Amino acid sequence: MAAAAQARPPRRRLRAALAWLHLWVGLIAGTAFAVVGLSGTVLTFHEELLLWQQPQLAGHEARADGAVLARILQRWTPQGLGSVQLPQADGLPVWQGYFADGRRGYFAPEDGRLLLLRSADHDGLLWLHELHTDLLGGEIGHQVLGVVGWIALGLLLTGLYLWWPRTGRVLAHLKMHRGPPVRRWLSWHRSGGVLLLPLLLLVTLTGVGMIYHAAARTALTTVFGGGAAPAPPQRAVPTDAPVDWTRVLATAQAALPHAHLLRTAAPASGDDAIGFRARTLGEWHPNGRSLVFVDRAGGEVLLAHDATAQRPGARMTEAIYPLHIGAVGGAWYRWAVALSGLLPAALLVTGFLFWHRRRQVRQQDRAAHGRLP
Repeated sequence: MAAAAQARPPRRRLRAALAWLHLWVGLIAGTAFAVVGLSGTVLTFHEELLLWQQPQLAGHEARADGAVLARILQRWTPQGLGSVQLPQADGLPVWQGYFADGRRGYFAPEDGRLLLLRSADHDGLLWLHELHTDLLGGEIGHQVLGVVGWIALGLLLTGLYLWWPRTGRVLAHLKMHRGPPVRRWLSWHRSGGVLLLPLLLLVTLTGVGMIYHAAARTALTTVFGGGAAPAPPQRAVPTDAPVDWTRVLATAQAALPHAHLLRTAAPASGDDAIGFRARTLGEWHPNGRSLVFVDRAGGEVLLAHDATAQRPGARMTEAIYPLHIGAVGGAWYRWAVALSGLLPAALLVTGFLFWHRRRQVRQQDRAAHGRLP
């Protein structure tokens, strides 16, 4: 057997080695890839599912009242509230609070009363979110997920290599067969993977890009131009003067008149700058990457950064997340992203069934030959 293996041409030996690696790595690491993909499919519709589960969050007028924001921050910042997302007419019409321990709070836009408090311990969607982003393992799980992402990319590319047909045989190699079982599962695995490979590659590559965001930004900005987002301005105040949130909101909105203010937080002690995340017309990122900073009194704009004015490399970096979650291109792309989350599980199942059925056939052949005189 060893001599026969050595007699194979180098290309056939390479192909055999890649096929072995593709099979066994796919069966092992493909399980994690499938779990991440399935959770991503559900999370594509996170907001709709949340409104369906919690109808008390719907039916409000999406109005950002400065007095209500002040009340929420005063009440909840001492309890770990880090930032607040403003009510959005095209999203959740309530205030959303993000806590340092991972909890999320939802407050009525009319008076700031608490409508819902969620945590991954008691909320299935947030649990799925943690599973999808760090495999429930915190920072270590996040890094493990990055390794899984690279392995997944390797599986997709080796699968493409193993499928690649001779000239004129493309359509024949794309055909899905009904039987026999070994041929059926192999053809379904290969053809389904190749037909939907561009979409799955895009979603997987953007997922890896999110995990290694700093490296991705450096690479893209080096090649296509751009740089880091501007640093928050630093301006100290001798005492923690009260914040005129009504005026602060108005000044921040006027600084970027074609943007929607999305998120803010209480200023740090001794800091006069209040920052806002905003989404300018033309931005893909659903959470916005434009920035506005104003002083506590709301009388001065300290910084206004329009993310659409950046060079291509920086804008490409900020397109990674919306491409991954299906936030661009309308409903058709969103459903396509949701479909892509089902593909790793489908490839895992068809790959396993092919291996299992082929193993059974080989065992039957050995048994049959063993009975021959």
